[in-house]
Amino acid sequence: MMLLFCCLQGSAQSSISVPKNEYGVAVVNSVSLLKETIKADSNKRMISLTGLIPNLVLDLRYATTNNFMHREMYPTQTDVTFMRLPAAKALQNIQFALNGKGYGLKIFDAYRPYAVTKKFWELVHDERYVANPAKGSGHNKGVAVDLTIIELSTGKELDMGTGFDNFTDSAHHAFTALPANVMANRKLLKDTMLAYGFNLFDTEWWHYSWPGDFEVLDISHEELKKVLKKK
Repeated sequence: MMLLFCCLQGSAQSSISVPKNEYGVAVVNSVSLLKETIKADSNKRMISLTGLIPNLVLDLRYATTNNFMHREMYPTQTDVTFMRLPAAKALQNIQFALNGKGYGLKIFDAYRPYAVTKKFWELVHDERYVANPAKGSGHNKGVAVDLTIIELSTGKELDMGTGFDNFTDSAHHAFTALPANVMANRKLLKDTMLAYGFNLFDTEWWHYSWPGDFEVLDISHEELKKVLKKK
């Protein structure tokens, strides 16, 4: 298992001061500060999903122009994404469970630097689909993931009725005017994610988050990846 940082489990530390930004949001914006938070709570370690989860497929849309912003929000060469330790472990268990049924996971996005969320908000001021930077996003905290299910034999995505980042009612969990096979596919994803401790997001069938108290991060994928390679 590839861990971003190696820390003592449950090590006791004094309270850590995380600076707040113009919105009053506490933002961890350096690797050194992130290390301090991890020393206080080892569950805050950031984990490379592909390093932990076998046969995981990445389709990181924000490293391409195939997204609602129609431009690259991450560097083109971005080939890794992260989640906090407990969320990553739960996702690993989900992959194993789906593999037993002939399926697997494809990840569209997981960790997202806070600066990117601010750019999203400049274009879309709608909290049904984009996080308000005054609150921060589960993606910024390393606990949210955008994903779908694929067939292992073909690599083909199951039909979920809409694509990723579809900002219409048809992407909502409550929307039921869909073919039976689409409803079954959404139910498979939802039931599996909920069974392993994730929470759904009402307006996006692809978005799930892990509960818990974690700081907003504004550290690039490349910075995190460099630290990972040193371990």
